[in-house]
Amino acid sequence: MNTATKLGAFALGLAAVFGGAAGVGSIVGPVGATAETGGEGGEQGGHSAHGTGAEGGTEGGTAKAAAPPIPGGLQISQDGYTLVPRTTTITPGEPTDFRFTVNGPDGKPVGAYETLHGKKIHFILARRDLSGFQHLHPTEAGGGVWSVRLNVPKSGAYRFFTDVKPAGAKEQLTLGADLTAPGDYTPAALPEPVRTAKVDDYEVTLDGTLVPGKTSKLTLTVSKAGRPVTDLQPYLEAYGHLVALRSGDLAYLHVHPDGEPGDGKTRPGPQITFYAEVPSAGAYRLYLDFQHGGTVRTAEFTAVAGGAAVPAAPSQEPAPEQGGHDDDGHTHG
Repeated sequence: MNTATKLGAFALGLAAVFGGAAGVGSIVGPVGATAETGGEGGEQGGHSAHGTGAEGGTEGGTAKAAAPPIPGGLQISQDGYTLVPRTTTITPGEPTDFRFTVNGPDGKPVGAYETLHGKKIHFILARRDLSGFQHLHPTEAGGGVWSVRLNVPKSGAYRFFTDVKPAGAKEQLTLGADLTAPGDYTPAALPEPVRTAKVDDYEVTLDGTLVPGKTSKLTLTVSKAGRPVTDLQPYLEAYGHLVALRSGDLAYLHVHPDGEPGDGKTRPGPQITFYAEVPSAGAYRLYLDFQHGGTVRTAEFTAVAGGAAVPAAPSQEPAPEQGGHDDDGHTHG
């Protein structure tokens, strides 16, 4: 679905590496997840750091510190699985049947996946200036090939991410690859942090500050025309999905909320609660997907941690674009 989104922001205290918290919301495609148990069954144990750091051990009687995990989405290949796009160039403004495979350790396209929040593959796309966010769900085209109807409204450098759990894989993977939409392109600066994001007739207010190194609570409150929304609809087995992308390298985090529809305790709004652990400083863009009245909308926030400044837009690129972050590229499928 296409939804025009006005951009809001909020200084959360997000940091460069994210972690989950035991007993709280599940994490998909973590940026340095530490632990999670979550209330969302089929994903247990699938969101911890993806085996990218050295295990603790000893050498000559001296303990070796574990290397920090590589943030999710920065790798095109992991644990023998490789993301293989059929093309890396798309034409801006022209709908494209974009196809890709995830090839396994044997070099062949993977044909079987576990379901993650109602879908076998979650497909996230954003331009490298963190605009043009899309959360889509590809369909199987046969032979391990996946197809998604992709339309980017503007030229630029993009990155797409796939949250997947191949059958037999030891854990869930977040793989990422670059796409180019040729044409004149000037990256836009991140919007300044504010507390409320507006999208259509809705406002989403985010409360809570993430303290580096500690599990912190974030509460997003949804209202429409000044009235609390108390009948949010489930979207992908949850009342909300929160994606964070780090400015600069687009390190990726996908957080699911505490509780789930039908568990007897989680209310359908107006509040959606998330938990995350963040250890360091940085600037991020947050995207909250929520569904109401049969439509999925995205509220956006800029998050700054540890006193880091919001990056300015690069000035060396040619042909500035109008309305850098006010386009309607927020899509769900």
